[in-house]
Amino acid sequence: MKKQFFLPLAFCLLTAMGYAQSTVKIDSSYANWYYQARVDLFNLLNDVKVDIVFLGNSITERGEWHELIPKKRIANRGIGGDNSFGILARLDGIIAQGPSRIFMMVGINDLGRGLPVSVIVNNYRRIIERFQSALPKTKIYIQSVLPLNEELLKYEYLKGKNVQVKELNDELKKLSLQYKLDYINLHEILANQQGQLIKRFTIDGIHLKTEAYLLWVEYLKKKKFL
Repeated sequence: MKKQFFLPLAFCLLTAMGYAQSTVKIDSSYANWYYQARVDLFNLLNDVKVDIVFLGNSITERGEWHELIPKKRIANRGIGGDNSFGILARLDGIIAQGPSRIFMMVGINDLGRGLPVSVIVNNYRRIIERFQSALPKTKIYIQSVLPLNEELLKYEYLKGKNVQVKELNDELKKLSLQYKLDYINLHEILANQQGQLIKRFTIDGIHLKTEAYLLWVEYLKKKKFL
């Protein structure tokens, strides 16, 4: 009788332990004070029609796109610290502006929170499907998440994330093929042979200097995405 009792109990304990180990806590928060302030600004501009939207986090926000591409009506929809959940929450305003092209880059802040690549990719899928449904004539470009420069990196929560950056980009490339979108591999111009962000392009290992933005726009033009 004791053996019959012990074996099922042991099995239940092992099953519970396995379940706990396989469960990943998902941090889907995004709406801090800075995010809300940016969204409040965007909401005042949503009735302004534009040609191009640059959509993303601080790397996008810091780009002076309207000056780098002066002949187009540009909307910079970058928010410092934003993640894929924050992007999902603000698609209505972008759709209202009716852009002909959307250049999207998001994911590094998700990785910094420890979110699985699969969760980020699923959010990309939801974003793409929403855009394709609401803006069927709009060209959507998926830009690779930029690598980090570990030597210069000042943020501990991002250390060691380049392996996951590569994994995420591999999945985004597959996703782009699935949805028949252009995938823009910015590593071709901004990464070194070790797969890290080139040192001269960054101050803190993640954010870009002006030279990198100039090269970025030249690359988009060269590839005829602009």
